[in-house]
Amino acid sequence: MGKISPPYINPSIHPFINVIHSSSLFIHLGISRSSLSKCSKTGAKRTPYRKKRKFELGRPAAMTKLGAKRVHTVRTRGGNSKFRALRLESGNYSWGSEGCTRKTRILTVVYNASNNELVRTNTLVKNAVVQIDATPFRQWYENHYALPLGKKKIATSKAEEVAAAVAQKSKSVQKKVAARQQNGAVDPLLDDQFAAGRLYAVISSRPGQCGRADGYILEGKELEFYLKKIKSRK
Repeated sequence: MGKISPPYINPSIHPFINVIHSSSLFIHLGISRSSLSKCSKTGAKRTPYRKKRKFELGRPAAMTKLGAKRVHTVRTRGGNSKFRALRLESGNYSWGSEGCTRKTRILTVVYNASNNELVRTNTLVKNAVVQIDATPFRQWYENHYALPLGKKKIATSKAEEVAAAVAQKSKSVQKKVAARQQNGAVDPLLDDQFAAGRLYAVISSRPGQCGRADGYILEGKELEFYLKKIKSRK
């Protein structure tokens, strides 16, 4: 039997018919990291001389959102695995100046230097500025320093409770706590955030690669910088 010719399609109705019948059909579909898909320095398109290779593949972005944890495993080159986080709601965050790390909830995305759309859609990516729940860090601070944390109005009510709890402990513990309190001062900008119950933090991991949204709390000059950026965006 002879070859069966494909059905005739009117090019005026389907303007991309020439692309469909092109010999480069299997080369231009899919995401590729090869240099074949790039133009030359003069702007000319390069003629493909081979089909795509597995080692040149690219994958779509994870676009991790806020929500109940959902992580998919992706098989990669060499039999290794990547963990593609599609939804995350918490992560491990470090309070650098205090050397304290706690798992806490991620509340919202407030700033992204690359794309405002990622802020609007609450997309978790590396270097995004987020707000996290301050409760685990406040509890640690009050246990460690025996000092209330927050604005004066809130702190005065807690001061008596904390002092009473320390008084019940042994003298050696009281001496240790007193020594800690000499270096227990907190940045005023952080103190205001603790009073509100929300801390600004930066995601330093890659949720679409490792399946986690871990990071660190903003402090000092870095916090001042991002606060200006957030206010100017609003």
